[in-house]
Amino acid sequence: MSSCDDFLDVSSDSKFDDSYVFGTKEEINRALNTVYAYILSGNTYGGKFYTTYALNNDVEFTTNSSYIQNTSGNEYKQFDATQNGGDLNSTWSDAYRCIEYANNFIIGAENTELYAQRDTTILQQVGEAKCLRAMNYHDMVVLFGDIPFSLKRSYDMGDNLVMPLADRDSILSVLIDDLRTVAPDMRFARDLSEGVERASKEFCWSLIARMAMTRAGYSLRPDKGNPMAKGTMERASDYRDYYDIARQYCDSVISSGTHNLTKAFNKVFIDECNYVVTNNDDPIFEIPFLKEGSGSVGYSWGPKGNVQDDVTTGINIWGKSDGGVRLNAFYRYSFDRNDLRLGYSVGMWYYDHDGTPVVLNDYNTHCNKWSKFWTEAGNAQGKESAGNTGINFPYMRYADVLLMYAEAVNELEGGVTGPNGAKAIEAFKQVRNRAFAFEDRSEKVDAYIAANTSKDDFFKILMNERKWEFGGENMRWKDLVRWNKYSEVVRDVFYEYYGMASYVGGDNTYNDEDQFSSIPLQLFWQVVPNPNNVDMYPNKTLNILDFYNLWGIATNPGTPWQMAEMCQWYDDGASAPKAQCRYSLRGYIQADEFGNITPDLFGVPVENLPVVRYILPFPASVIQRSAGAYQNYYGYN
Repeated sequence: MSSCDDFLDVSSDSKFDDSYVFGTKEEINRALNTVYAYILSGNTYGGKFYTTYALNNDVEFTTNSSYIQNTSGNEYKQFDATQNGGDLNSTWSDAYRCIEYANNFIIGAENTELYAQRDTTILQQVGEAKCLRAMNYHDMVVLFGDIPFSLKRSYDMGDNLVMPLADRDSILSVLIDDLRTVAPDMRFARDLSEGVERASKEFCWSLIARMAMTRAGYSLRPDKGNPMAKGTMERASDYRDYYDIARQYCDSVISSGTHNLTKAFNKVFIDECNYVVTNNDDPIFEIPFLKEGSGSVGYSWGPKGNVQDDVTTGINIWGKSDGGVRLNAFYRYSFDRNDLRLGYSVGMWYYDHDGTPVVLNDYNTHCNKWSKFWTEAGNAQGKESAGNTGINFPYMRYADVLLMYAEAVNELEGGVTGPNGAKAIEAFKQVRNRAFAFEDRSEKVDAYIAANTSKDDFFKILMNERKWEFGGENMRWKDLVRWNKYSEVVRDVFYEYYGMASYVGGDNTYNDEDQFSSIPLQLFWQVVPNPNNVDMYPNKTLNILDFYNLWGIATNPGTPWQMAEMCQWYDDGASAPKAQCRYSLRGYIQADEFGNITPDLFGVPVENLPVVRYILPFPASVIQRSAGAYQNYYGYN
């Protein structure tokens, strides 16, 4: 896209000292583009923030079949990382490199005559850089907890090259206040030439709300007296103040009327796969990737696509796809069967090199929101392509703002029957309305909400709505953390996988009211011609799989349907659940082949559960460079 091409015009300066002053608006714009360029890094928003660090939960899920810790120390998803994990250092370095460029730009820009004159363009640009800086700091806080923090250039730190560590609450409070100051001077997306590919006023407001929700929520705090302790889940005493900030700024976005949910759910993501940027719908800020230059969206997401050595044959003109972002096998059964998000979020097949669809009979499923295969044939990257799809990722969506608003009101007013209750219900309803056909909304939306207006009941349906809305976007485990629900959910996920496998093997010990008997063990399918209807199926060229009663138990319907086993839940040779059902949450709970579960959390009350060590360790190299200023807690050594 022409707007993305603009980001190629960047400054080569790595830092600015007091003798450097921006001379022209062109210089200023190039320097700002450099900050944007660094959020495209594959080590952060270009990949790892959404793939490597998609920690296992009841939505995103990656299996593991080994009880031995990988020597690389990179098994973050299984809560079994080490400070020597190679991904940690690359992510840390690139996030702080982006922060450094942002600090350089902000201070340099604020020293210009244009800034002193309150030039509207430079005020907007300073706001953009502060948003990008806050993004990086916020997401690093979520991953690492208390981290090094400074709003100064490294040049201004003199001989002290070790950035001081700061408490996570203080970091978020400073960033929230910083953005509240610049927001009034920023422009709406509709008034920016690049639209939602630039940080706008609405994005600034939304980011304030997201950081406030993190600040209001729980997080894993270290025991400074015992670095080997896992820590405890706590939230600050002033948490209600930050729920109120989130409510205010979500309300600002909603009241502005600049975004809506007019597009169908699937159309939002199909448009992104086809490089269509819409400035007034669900996306509020999209990471602006460059086609054939950056971004793994559609490569790591969507159905896997195989290629063969001779890539000149076959009809797969989209190239290789990894399909590595996977969803929990049981996630699809949590949806209402009429929920329109189900069929466009969960994928049960992949493509062979010749374009033939193949049943995915695995312990998880694909996330089909984005895919290279959804790109129109005329824009396909070609048979030899892999990553660098250039498909944008919606870092902030209006649906998130609506649900954050509803959550904040529910928390502050003890339900949704108070002063702002009607507006909270309307915000919730907008998200859920889009998920159901008009004829279903009376029952599935109106009656559903009306039956759940108490604080606890509304919170439960809000938890589920976020679960169904944001599958594959690596938001679920972060939500569970701030709600202090992560340990409970991870425990339940383990017993769901282990219990299903035990049930298949003839053991009903973990069967809760026969919960596993309604889950099919076989799929019945046939290959059918492409319907050439993007509303039905995003790809208009390749053949597709038609499934018979995909979400329920079915007897064999006979010809022309073929049967596929879902997956091998139980290992008959070992007389035990398969290793994938025993070791995929290994750093928290696992079982050996003899049925010994460590720790055995079955039936343990929620309040007695150990914490999930989701906080990542500082990279070993960072600790070494700090000369003793930093150290790891949470039992990392």
